[in-house]
Formats: sequence, structure tokens, C-alpha cells
Amino acid sequence: MPRFSMLPTLLREITVQRTLPREPEPDLVMDDAEQVAAYTEAGRIDGVMAAAYLFQTARITQTIQGCGKVVDLGCGPATQLTQIAQLNPDTHFLGVDLSAEMLDQAEQYVHKLGINNIDFLQADITDIKQIEDNFADAVISTMALHHLPSQQLLEQCFNEIKRINKTNGAIYLVDFGRLKSLKSAIYFAYMNARYQPHIFSLDYERSLRAAFLKEDFEQLSEKIFGDKCLLYATFPMPILVVIKTPDRGKSSANLQSRLRSLRSQLSSRYRAELNDIRMLFKLGGLKTILLATITNLVSKNI
Repeated sequence: MPRFSMLPTLLREITVQRTLPREPEPDLVMDDAEQVAAYTEAGRIDGVMAAAYLFQTARITQTIQGCGKVVDLGCGPATQLTQIAQLNPDTHFLGVDLSAEMLDQAEQYVHKLGINNIDFLQADITDIKQIEDNFADAVISTMALHHLPSQQLLEQCFNEIKRINKTNGAIYLVDFGRLKSLKSAIYFAYMNARYQPHIFSLDYERSLRAAFLKEDFEQLSEKIFGDKCLLYATFPMPILVVIKTPDRGKSSANLQSRLRSLRSQLSSRYRAELNDIRMLFKLGGLKTILLATITNLVSKNI
């Protein structure tokens, strides 16, 4: 079950009326070099987002198995993307972002890690003229859609996903869902404040305020993707929303072993967070095959 300190927030979100309006972020593109560097450093793979990265990496890997070309929309400094790419060496990834500074950080990081199956493209994810129709075997996006200023632009982004993806291509989109109460948003934004720079907590708060409703995602997914995708959300509050196509095939023993290794490297606090994420999604109907393997190791203290 989720940690005890989270229970008051869960209860609040179940019982209160919605009072938190959407507040689009003040800047669409983070392009100040110093700000980008601080944000990137705080959010790298061994930081406070470690559990969330591992969860999404495992889920995305299940969704894109067998895909040759995958486009990542709003890749930022590529922290999430590099972990996915390392677990899927036979897949070529194209990270797309509008910020030149973010892509500079991403290219440096990829070079540092010696990863050779990622390229980058500076482009607007609502109008990706540089990518032709039916280019990708899969399109993914992690925690980027809330940066879009309006629901109209979110719809344009979904239309671009449909255009550049092959007819039978895979899709995995995950983003924040807007909570009902500002108190709840503040709780999640600052729950790890002592472990991270203030800029990271502040960005988290702004992201939660800018999140679209679960219902916004449901409406657009049905309109653009039809019955190709299913929508899942953490329960009982949709702080995270996933739109995805069905998983492809079974995971290999080697992949499961590598995920177990990544999980074993997490601190006990981050392993607890991984369990929280897994449980809240499981209650929301999203079954986890690879992560069931990972989190079952908790009892063995691995």
C-alpha cells in the first residue's frame, strides 16, 4: 500500500470538490542555460525521479518491444530516454524537443554514456514538419504534454503522433493529471524538497498546476486514436495518466535480469516510491509484468 503520509492526500482527493484551475506554465521553453543545467542535474537518473524513471522505462519497454524506430516527444535532457535506449539496444530512438539548451544537455549526456542508438531533433511537438508520415514504429512521450499551453495544442500534438506513427505502431504517453486541490499539488511538489534543489520542487509545482484533466486525455485519445489505445490512471487520484497501445510479446529473461539489477541499485526510499507507483497504477487497472518481477524482490531485500 502507499505510504502512510500519503493517505490524507488520497482521502482529500476522493472527498473534495475540484477547486484547482489549470495554470499553463509561464514559459513554454526552458532555454536559460543555467536554469536548464540545474534542472537537468537534479533530475538525472540517480536523483529523486529514480523510481518514476524505472517504472516508465519498464512499462515503455513492454510497449515498444520489436519496434525499429521510436520517436520520443519532449525528450528534454534525455534522462528517461537514455535509460530506455540502454535497455533496447536494437531500437533506434529520435528525441524531439523545442529547447536547444535541453538538447545540448541531452547530447552531452548521451556522449558521456557512450550510447549510439539515439539521435535528436529540435522541433515543435505540435507541428513536426521534419518528420514524414508513417515514419515511426512507436511514439512515446514522458511528462512533457503538460508544457503545452492549451488543449487545442494538445490535440494538435495527438494528431502529429497519429501522422508520424505507422498504422500498427505502438504508443505510450504519460503525463500528470490535474488534481482537485491545490493542497494536494503542494504536497506532491514538495514531498522530496529536502532531497532536491528548490528549482526542481518549484518546477514540479508548476507542472501539477499546468496538468490537463484525465477527462481531457480521455476525450482526445478517443477522438484521435479511437480504440487503438487504452487509458490508465493512478487510483484513486489521477496524478499520473497513461495512454498506450497493448504490450508486445513477452519480455526476455535478460531484460528481466537487467531490470532487477536496476531496481537493486535504488535506495530503500526509492524502492518504496516504486512500490507506491506500481500499486496506484495496479489499482487503476494497469497490470505490470516486468515490474511485478522487480517489486516482488522487496521481501527478499534485494
